Amino acid sequence: MTVRILLADDHSLVRRGVRLILDGEPDLRVVAEAGDGAEAVAMARAEEPDLAILDIAMPRMTGLQAARELSRTHPDLRILILTMYDNEQYFFEALKVGASGYVLKSVADRDLVEACRATMRGEPFLYPGAVTALVRDYLARAREGAPPAKAITDREEEILKLVAEGHSSKEIGDLLFISVKTVERHRANLLQKLGMRDRLELTRYAIRVGLIEP
Repeated sequence: MTVRILLADDHSLVRRGVRLILDGEPDLRVVAEAGDGAEAVAMARAEEPDLAILDIAMPRMTGLQAARELSRTHPDLRILILTMYDNEQYFFEALKVGASGYVLKSVADRDLVEACRATMRGEPFLYPGAVTALVRDYLARAREGAPPAKAITDREEEILKLVAEGHSSKEIGDLLFISVKTVERHRANLLQKLGMRDRLELTRYAIRVGLIEP
């Protein structure tokens, strides 16, 4: 059976290169492309792929946010993260939101095809540095217990990303189908929870945690 793949990356050249790799295999076929996380969620509804390959840093909705939404709405969809970031924070967040594997773009020509096949077999695919991170995390948990819970809710994270991207409260409300008043309430909650004063500080925080690129 041919695996139907949804590919999401905001750089068309990257999508083109990845598609060449995947479509060159007899059992893999890219059936849909998306330029951001929100479009990926919409394309998954329309195309019903077997596997979604998502970049992390994308406008409107990150790959991690899209993975969280896809895991909720399409529980049978397998998800791979394909990223330039060799970053433990992103790696653990990817596992938490439902991804089955984490592949670095720098070695995509070597690892991506096998990662797709492993994921479709129900097996996790981890690059070598991720295995080291898992062991280190396990040992840290054994010594100190679980890490603290995430400071902000999923909805607040969505608001934070859009604020940091420069959207107005009205634009955010239109994108998320909520009222301006609700947006302002979430924004106030973010400032209070994070101990910040204004949009600039929120933007710096969003860059630091990987919601937007600097």
